[in-house]
Amino acid sequence: MRSRKMILLCAVLALVTVGGVASATASASFPEWHYGGTTLPEFEGETVVGAALSSSLKTAAGATTCAHFLYNMEAWNEFGWGDAWLNELPLFECTTTATHCTVTSIEAKNLPWFSFVENYSGKPYLVIDEINVKIGYGGTGCLLPKSVTLEGDAGGAINNTNSTATFSKASFEATKTAMSIGTEKVEWTGEFTMEAFKASRLKAVEVY
Repeated sequence: MRSRKMILLCAVLALVTVGGVASATASASFPEWHYGGTTLPEFEGETVVGAALSSSLKTAAGATTCAHFLYNMEAWNEFGWGDAWLNELPLFECTTTATHCTVTSIEAKNLPWFSFVENYSGKPYLVIDEINVKIGYGGTGCLLPKSVTLEGDAGGAINNTNSTATFSKASFEATKTAMSIGTEKVEWTGEFTMEAFKASRLKAVEVY
């Protein structure tokens, strides 16, 4: 995955060269965070929280799902870009369809994860970088490793109508992101709500 911070630095230097950040930022074509139709002011953070309406991690051995899949993210705009830190990702009551196996533990590691919003083919997406989740499996006769690590980047399509982000095979392909456990590719599907939790609480979360 490319470095968003390096691209941002190059963009800022280019804007300064051609006449200043302030005037060029106004015409930037990158999407930003909005709340109830209003652009989040530059460098002003807003907490975004949500939960999975549905979510599943699929491998050749089976699918792993969690009854409670939550997240907490700090979002802001800078120089015409919409960025975020994903700070919390609690996962509870997880199960797997792998034969004879149970999920003994699951935990997001190396938080926070840098995230950003960007347009792909004219549509807004949320991209999460450097995901790292440790999953434990057990059970008599279970052939899965006792401990595995899910790693990679994920891109989800943002729906401004209902303030959701949907991760699917199509969204991963559009954002050129991927996740894996070791050398095995993992398919993640899920739809997540997005809700502002500070100054913009109760306002629709939008990206454009």
